[in-house]
Amino acid sequence: MSASGFTVETARVLAEVAHNRQKDKLKRPYVEHVFAVGDALADFDDDIRIAGYLHDIAEDTPITRQALEDMGVSERAIGIIERVTRRLHDNPDDYAAGIRFVAEDHDATLVKIADNAHNSLPERVQALAEKWPDKAPNPRYAEARPVLYRAVPKEEIRLILERVNPHLLPELDELAD
Repeated sequence: MSASGFTVETARVLAEVAHNRQKDKLKRPYVEHVFAVGDALADFDDDIRIAGYLHDIAEDTPITRQALEDMGVSERAIGIIERVTRRLHDNPDDYAAGIRFVAEDHDATLVKIADNAHNSLPERVQALAEKWPDKAPNPRYAEARPVLYRAVPKEEIRLILERVNPHLLPELDELAD
């Protein structure tokens, strides 16, 4: 449990309620992505795990910083959430700059690695390619990984990838060499 009393389980329930009825690009329940990111961070402390479950809450729901504070979400978890929320960045349209900004913070980097890894699952990438065959896959996730991977210890990245997307482990090993 975090120092504030707001628990990982509470974050999971809040994420489920906040993202209720939202669908991803493949028309799947969006909460599946949020759960995958939070679950990928199971080896880390509660604030990081809470931020994982709530990583898209400021981006995709009307829930505000004040609401999170009122619910007892710790300042640290809120800080992580805000750092990974693109619309709060100085230039939200510059994805690469946003990744560099995230990579300046250890905890936010772990959350972003989990997010990136889930979005990079081979079956997801393939399904998106099949749904939009005329649209080339967006390389931004692959381009972001080296920046993110250089920002935190490889052992921590490995823990995340083993849980959410083991297909990325060879890429991690290549970068480590």
